[in-house]
Amino acid sequence: MKRIAILGSTGSIGTQALNVIRRHRDLFAVEVLCAGSNADLLIQQALEFDPNAVAVADESKYQQVQEALSLHDIKVFAGMDSIADLMEMESIDMVLASIVGFAGLRPTLRAIEHHKPIALANKETMVVAGQIVTDAATRNQVPILPVDSEHSAIFQSLVGEMGNVDKILLTASGGPFRGRTRQQLEHVTLADALKHPNWSMGRKVTIDSASLMNKGLEVIEARWLFNIPAERIQVLVHPQSVVHSMVQYIDGSIKAQLGIPTMETPIQYAFSFPARIESHLPRLDWTKYPQLTFEEPDTKTFRCLQLAYDAIARGGNMPCIMNAANEVAVQRFIDGKITFLQIADFVEERMQQAPFIAKPTLDDLFRTDTEVRNRG
Repeated sequence: MKRIAILGSTGSIGTQALNVIRRHRDLFAVEVLCAGSNADLLIQQALEFDPNAVAVADESKYQQVQEALSLHDIKVFAGMDSIADLMEMESIDMVLASIVGFAGLRPTLRAIEHHKPIALANKETMVVAGQIVTDAATRNQVPILPVDSEHSAIFQSLVGEMGNVDKILLTASGGPFRGRTRQQLEHVTLADALKHPNWSMGRKVTIDSASLMNKGLEVIEARWLFNIPAERIQVLVHPQSVVHSMVQYIDGSIKAQLGIPTMETPIQYAFSFPARIESHLPRLDWTKYPQLTFEEPDTKTFRCLQLAYDAIARGGNMPCIMNAANEVAVQRFIDGKITFLQIADFVEERMQQAPFIAKPTLDDLFRTDTEVRNRG
């Protein structure tokens, strides 16, 4: 029985992970549930899965959760410090890191330091501190198993072949605005940006997908996960979202992982690796996909992807600057304070203004993140 801590249990990845556990209770159990502020759903999850402990990042929700679970043998904690501390529990066999954004870095690092295998769904952890995280994982002999569908596809295609890679082909759906011009994007709304054609995701990642920043973050994540330079990671727009990503080898051969668009498959694979276990999810019906198409991304219209390549090329704390600026910009777009196209403008401006550090420490990265967010 593998006992799993879920960081971000009430989000899209967390709820789908619980679907996997629900179907395989003979193999997996929930040891810890951690949520941001959705106390109602956290309570429901705790009552169903009976974890050892739960934590809510929003400390104002502590009393509500504690009272609801008072008759159950479930420990209740609040605050991000408590979430990080829970990662030290000896009873945890694996941590699913699915807290959205920079907030997921500290508890993920704490879990690595205490030798917990990581099922990684928080790409910002690798974007902001890829060198530090990979060094910590190597030092503590901790595997990092990717949960993003694209990185899981790459991981599955690389098994047994790590030394023979020519390049990674990272697929992107293109999001809801694929093919549109800058003029057509001038007046798109939040509701428009949230209409992803293939995937059901949280608001932040869905907006990032619309701007192609999500793919830029994935390029940086892939650079660190698979130890391959960003210039050998090619993004291909693949609107059908059937080919989740590919690896091209030095002899010209290409391996790909294909399947229906669902996050439950890569979550389950990370939980069960190196084994594959039965899934009752629908199978891919090839007759519904008479054509699989691929095209180059339009980085002049969707500038966030190029900004991500620029950030990883510069290195240092620049990916941290870019990520913090993007999180602020996306929230401003959600709040109606900027337009969709201004997301890239905002990120670029912060990348030009923020102090650059060539070899940042972890403290430097936390300080950089705070400074970029506080700049307004």
